[in-house]
Amino acid sequence: MQETKKDTALDCRNERMKYRLADSIKACMKTTPVDKITVKNIVEGCGTTRQTFYRHFLDKYDLINWYFDKLVQVSFDQMGQGTTVYDGLVKKFHFILQERVFFGEAFRSDDQNSLKEHDFDLILQFYLDKMMEKLHRMPDEELRFLLEMYCRGSVYMTVKWVLTGMKFTPEEMARFLVEAMPRKLSDEFVRLGLLPENSRNLC
Repeated sequence: MQETKKDTALDCRNERMKYRLADSIKACMKTTPVDKITVKNIVEGCGTTRQTFYRHFLDKYDLINWYFDKLVQVSFDQMGQGTTVYDGLVKKFHFILQERVFFGEAFRSDDQNSLKEHDFDLILQFYLDKMMEKLHRMPDEELRFLLEMYCRGSVYMTVKWVLTGMKFTPEEMARFLVEAMPRKLSDEFVRLGLLPENSRNLC
């Protein structure tokens, strides 16, 4: 029991440090493009060391992706608890709106480890997991092709929404993405209970 308490305390300290590093890079983003922010900038911003940074993250993109995961995990959790893809997307876009400075700068980066690639990997795997959970098998090749194409397009339009001033509401963005889903894919999502029957006519 004592060891468990120690482990829990250590986990809490590590989590607090990760959030401190995230707050620091967010502060840096207000004045500096992501690709020009250094680990030195990040650690100086929160009064820690490079050694501490690398104990928690591989690089600044790993830090950005970790923070992104924290922001969107609630929307994924909601979708996993019986709410629909549309509801999950609305929640995700509200998170992005609340953290517009972070996402505005993070999405500008074209590094191979950038948030855009991470967002694609995350959402694709999430949808695959949900489909496999319902089907008890991997979706067929055509559905996987349509899903990958749809996720690529979704990430592209999400980035465009962020970088052009977020002119649509989160609800509008979620509706646009649901309505843009390929027919065969949306029909399968409806059949599996991941979308409502009227998903093409969301209000």
